[in-house]
Amino acid sequence: MKLKFCFLFLILCQFSFGQSISLSVDGYYQGMNLYVSNPYQSDGFGFCISKVLVNGNVLPATIQNEHFEIDLSLFSLKKGQEVFIELEHYEGCSPRFINPEVLLPNSTFNLVNLSATSSGKVSWSTKNESGRLPFIVEQYKWGRWVAAGEVAGLGINEINNYSLEIIPHSGVNKVRISQTDNSGKKRASRSEDFTSKIKKVIKTPAKVQTSIFFKSDGKAFKTKYEMYDAFGNLLKKGYDNEVDCSNLLNGIYFINFDNKSEKFIKY
Repeated sequence: MKLKFCFLFLILCQFSFGQSISLSVDGYYQGMNLYVSNPYQSDGFGFCISKVLVNGNVLPATIQNEHFEIDLSLFSLKKGQEVFIELEHYEGCSPRFINPEVLLPNSTFNLVNLSATSSGKVSWSTKNESGRLPFIVEQYKWGRWVAAGEVAGLGINEINNYSLEIIPHSGVNKVRISQTDNSGKKRASRSEDFTSKIKKVIKTPAKVQTSIFFKSDGKAFKTKYEMYDAFGNLLKKGYDNEVDCSNLLNGIYFINFDNKSEKFIKY
């Protein structure tokens, strides 16, 4: 009886201390391979990782090294294809992915066409995307490119069609499409012009006591705005036909609205 108990205890110990846990990373295949740091087990016998799975398939290569490469080309992956990599390893040791950033999507899109209607509907088509990255629709106003909206990219290497309704300003509008990937660099398309049907937008009064009002064609009109103090600090932004200024200190301020920038005095 005592012998049976000892045997059972040894089996339970082996199960407990030999149990595997996993470390995983996912992303998109960009044509580059992953490198892994594979330390020894806590008892010093053998390496930490017991198995490598790529999209559920076992890596057909040796992993009994302190560092090894996961050759993703062995799995016939297409560029931009989603990939999930899992390291099964023993407890008490910590393997790690050395360069997981190679699975982050790159901005590789080519613009096929870009157009916009007078009401502000922007439509565009792309090809050669290699991972899901958001597309930012930008408007040129206030002396710079301003983000007007965002659409999730499909990330597949074929013709992809997108559209987004933005808020146009009066007169001629200029728009473009951009993406920013893990490099931190923005890639922008060519720009496209369109003319809206909105008439000139004005603000009143020049000297402000409580509020600023926006009007077009003699009527109250909603517009996007940004308000700054004399030092260039952003104080308020929004989309409305009126801006409450009652809490501002007396002094000089600047406001961007519609497609223009103006100075005003609070008293």
